[in-house]
Amino acid sequence: MKIVVFGGGAWGTALALSACTNPLANHQVTLCLRDVAQLAALQAQRENARYLPGVKLPAALRLCALADAAPLIDLVGDADLLIVATPMAGLRAMLTRLRDCGRPLAWLCKGFEAATGDQTHGLLAHEIQMQVAPALRAGVLSGPSFAMEVAQGQPTALVAASVHADVCRALVGAFHSPTLRVYANDDLVGVEVGGAVKNVLAIATGLCDGLQLGLNARAALITRGLAEKTRLGLALGARSETFMGLSGLGDLVLTATGDLSRNRRVGLALAQGQTLQQTMTALGHVAEGVYCARAVLQRAAALAVEMPITQAVVALLDGQIKPQQAVALLMEREPTAESV
Repeated sequence: MKIVVFGGGAWGTALALSACTNPLANHQVTLCLRDVAQLAALQAQRENARYLPGVKLPAALRLCALADAAPLIDLVGDADLLIVATPMAGLRAMLTRLRDCGRPLAWLCKGFEAATGDQTHGLLAHEIQMQVAPALRAGVLSGPSFAMEVAQGQPTALVAASVHADVCRALVGAFHSPTLRVYANDDLVGVEVGGAVKNVLAIATGLCDGLQLGLNARAALITRGLAEKTRLGLALGARSETFMGLSGLGDLVLTATGDLSRNRRVGLALAQGQTLQQTMTALGHVAEGVYCARAVLQRAAALAVEMPITQAVVALLDGQIKPQQAVALLMEREPTAESV
């Protein structure tokens, strides 16, 4: 297969590397980068030192520039699959530029786009696609995965979700390998909601760990967090079983407990008394939970879905409450029956 990956961050680079070295196939993979200086460094060092230090890029991986104003048709060429590996904030622009490409396409970002103008709430990735590129056959590649572990060839399982069967087949064909297992799923809404909300919940769990509240508290947050994102997903038309799968429970457990989780590290830093600005500066990378927490809460409010953990995270990020107050808000809620 001929695969083009747009975006040279950690995840885009890791997947490009994984596809390029897949022993089950002979893929031709091109990684396109917007940052000219980063491109020059990768070409010279054959390493993405900022995002995946110590991981060498195979000689067969092609590298090219992704100019902001240039048409993308020359980069697309006769590709069999396109991967958009930008953060959520860059997805709309990329899909607009690729709307007439006529190729199967998948995005990697997880989150809600922030509401703009007179919008009451932000959008999931597939909703953005339906606005700006409705003719695209597209989907998402998601699931519990740290880019560094994928780049190092450690065992990982992902889910390819789309309403188009050929998109799922293309994603499985591109990335399924002895170390990377890819499952197909047609519940695009459920997979996207699972991937988006887990980032917000990971901030809450990092806060819990940073305050040294114990493993009981962590387990409670993860479990009730799963109920929160399931409620939102069902209200948006997802299937409940999706949230017990890789993009639901799997991604939540990984992001809420793994030391490589950027969103968990945000919670840990806030618990230690750092400001959000200090935290983000020290992190140096995008933590999608910070940017989409408000959008998640707005979407839930529009659907009359109760999400108390998300609400506490938003109040904390906005500086309305202190870390200890966030815990108190959750523990002082009225007793209720356990249910989704």
